[in-house]
Amino acid sequence: MTDHLERLTRPTEFLDYETDAVQAFIDHAVKDRAADRTANAVELYHAVRDDVFYEVYGAPLSREGLRASTTATSKEGFCLHKSALYAACVRALGIPSRLVYGDVRNHLASPRLLKHIGGDVFFHGLTQVHLNGRWIKATPVFNKVLCKLYGMEALEFDGVSDSLYHPFSEGGGSMEFLTDHGSFDDVPYDFVMSHMRSKHPGFLDADGTGTVRGGSLADESALTR
Repeated sequence: MTDHLERLTRPTEFLDYETDAVQAFIDHAVKDRAADRTANAVELYHAVRDDVFYEVYGAPLSREGLRASTTATSKEGFCLHKSALYAACVRALGIPSRLVYGDVRNHLASPRLLKHIGGDVFFHGLTQVHLNGRWIKATPVFNKVLCKLYGMEALEFDGVSDSLYHPFSEGGGSMEFLTDHGSFDDVPYDFVMSHMRSKHPGFLDADGTGTVRGGSLADESALTR
């Protein structure tokens, strides 16, 4: 492994995989830490996708709130939280990872959420993992239960191809990836919060360190049908 890739397996402020919370999450998700890296990356993908519930309301956006250990403990969050947890977990097993941010047209949204966001274009986070000599994108974000409520298929990952464009189960099509803001070795906190404040001011709470509270995306799914 080159020095650059080796650096991308180390813990960071936000990818704090040496904590008990992240280690316990990995132990629950992975059958054998010494197994094939691709198999472990897929197991962790499904664990982050489905065992951490996708919830946009009342989500912490402080530095502490975006750390992997916080999400591993709370078992809920949205793309910014889940992508960081996944990046931390794979690093703990020696798999290099980076975080990727972009703008997407999100179809898994209720009318209330669209009003808070200010439209259907969302600032979005996902993960890149380095497997079998190349970088692959992984998006362990929308859990199966929530996808079922919204009439969508869960986005899969096989450790070989990019997991990027979330499919629909009704009508065809996929999530649109509009802008790529690049990849980062750790959560670029000031960059992330600058985009959240400028793009989605109505989504943030009064202190600007979390999202608006009240309700749940699951409960609002009935309003989209």
